[in-house]
Amino acid sequence: MKQIFLKDKRDAAVLRFHPWVFSGAVARKSGAIEDGEWVEVRSNKSELLGMGHYQDGSICVRLLSFEAATIDQNFWTKKIDRAYQYRKAIELTDRDQLNCYRLIHGEGDGLPGLVIDVYGEAAVIQCHSIGMHRDRAMIAQALQEVYGSKLKAVYDKSAESLPKEYAGTIQNGYLLGTRAENVVKEYGALFAIDWEAGQKTGFFLDQRENRRLLAEYATGKTVLNTFCYTGGFSIYALKAGAHSVESVDVSAKAMELTEKNVALNGFDDSRHRSYTTDVLDFLRKTPNIYDLVVVDPPAFAKNLEKRHNAVQGYKRLNALAMEKIKPGGILFTFSCSQVVNKQLFYDTIVAAALEAGRQVRVMHQLSQGPDHPVNLFHPEGEYLKGLVLYVE
Repeated sequence: MKQIFLKDKRDAAVLRFHPWVFSGAVARKSGAIEDGEWVEVRSNKSELLGMGHYQDGSICVRLLSFEAATIDQNFWTKKIDRAYQYRKAIELTDRDQLNCYRLIHGEGDGLPGLVIDVYGEAAVIQCHSIGMHRDRAMIAQALQEVYGSKLKAVYDKSAESLPKEYAGTIQNGYLLGTRAENVVKEYGALFAIDWEAGQKTGFFLDQRENRRLLAEYATGKTVLNTFCYTGGFSIYALKAGAHSVESVDVSAKAMELTEKNVALNGFDDSRHRSYTTDVLDFLRKTPNIYDLVVVDPPAFAKNLEKRHNAVQGYKRLNALAMEKIKPGGILFTFSCSQVVNKQLFYDTIVAAALEAGRQVRVMHQLSQGPDHPVNLFHPEGEYLKGLVLYVE
């Protein structure tokens, strides 16, 4: 295995179990290293610090072990089983009314560069590093060993999440089985998942607990769900007995899935309406005022250079949303932009409330579900921020 040696006094982060090695900390390499190769990371004095996948870039090594390890099938099976045992401990496995959850959440599960979501009898793999993709066969085998006959299909959906040059050489496809049953249950709600063509792995599992919280406030209410994607919050509101629900998304494909999920759960058009349009345009033009509004946009900024524009976008969007809420109504608002931290998001919503001229109380501060764990030594893993607000 090739080796990377760090500069003097640049090993502190790794000694604190941070799983990223930045290129600026590297003093030298033992030879030419290909993207995706396993490497040893050593201190300036040649002490072994860890092992991981190399990739040319700002983050040049993602560490999967902080000690010497044999990288074989047993290594991967232990890693996958450890993540499975955690999901079992938080009671997400083997449940009648819930059969979808995140099994691997990158750094949060000690596997940076890897996401695995479980949908019933299928697992969807998404690799965010070339090294993970090169190891996908052993990852799929580990899933089979951990789940046994409960797993019928493993789908690799990595082409969208890897560097373009490498991604151009691969295709998404099944590593095990073929397309499995794609209707899953989440606390009794039914959802059709399109992991082949949908966004991410097909569903936003990180909002599961926040959807359940919304149901506590939705009974008898008029609800607006913006950026609805497949209608997760809409379905929970309908099941909770909302008076009416309106779902808005600019994507026609998303609205098709929303309407499919509405029908799947036994609801008709009398309580639900879909709008395929830009959310900002909808908020500006609709004459309706709602009891409860959900604002859950895609990431407005994926890097620091775009953060200022993202903040302005969040402020404008939330100010408009607040103007559409009845006195005594509720706003569920979120940001999944990793470069917009919790305090900046909070401050942005304060600015939106000032712009809208509304008095607002904070009811809840939200994050991603426990199957999207944050590694204590990698705080960057906390990406989803949410506020539930009472708007006077």
